[in-house]
Amino acid sequence: MTGPDRRSVLKALVATLAALSVGGLDSPAAAAAAATSASESWTTQTLEAFADTLIPGQHRFPGDVVVAGAVTGPGAVQAGAIGLLASPELPVAPLLPAIAALLDARAVAYAALRLIWLPPTRPPFVGLSFADRTALVGGLFDPDDLDRPIWQVMSLLVGLAFDTAGQQDTVEALGQGHPGLAWLRFPEPDPDGLWRFPDFSYGRPLAVPHPNTTASGSPA
Repeated sequence: MTGPDRRSVLKALVATLAALSVGGLDSPAAAAAAATSASESWTTQTLEAFADTLIPGQHRFPGDVVVAGAVTGPGAVQAGAIGLLASPELPVAPLLPAIAALLDARAVAYAALRLIWLPPTRPPFVGLSFADRTALVGGLFDPDDLDRPIWQVMSLLVGLAFDTAGQQDTVEALGQGHPGLAWLRFPEPDPDGLWRFPDFSYGRPLAVPHPNTTASGSPA
């Protein structure tokens, strides 16, 4: 890849995961602002199309070509994946143009081998059909692909945005009707903002708690 080397990109992606795992963004509004400010850039369009290929959603508006509209319901783009990635508080944000350029270069190579015409007014990856986007992205995870670790971590970040609203406090995300959490029917917390699960997932306890287990459930 051109620009930053693979190791630098991967380090930034892993650091982004680490930042999200210890508390997410200090300002949840930063993610939305980042996505809005970059909504027309080729980098954003390419990354939106990548996220939509992993977790598809419906068109956002008539004539939407970035989100392919392959399904009904919200996808990763509607759930704020680009806002998460582009947040200035996360280490990966400055490297997104290089990551998008790498994906677009792969799209050009893919199209050339198959004699697919790409519209010059769109990023190359966006110019592919949903079926071709899916085939290309699937190939990014081949075991012998040099950039595979980058796409693995990028995919994990996209999944976090949809499945867990990783860019926001979970209670706030639920209160705001986060599309991914709503689609997954993520349970509401108890009135004090905490989640408790009184029913055993297997229908019965699997072990007797140690007598010295604390009230919070921590081991003795």
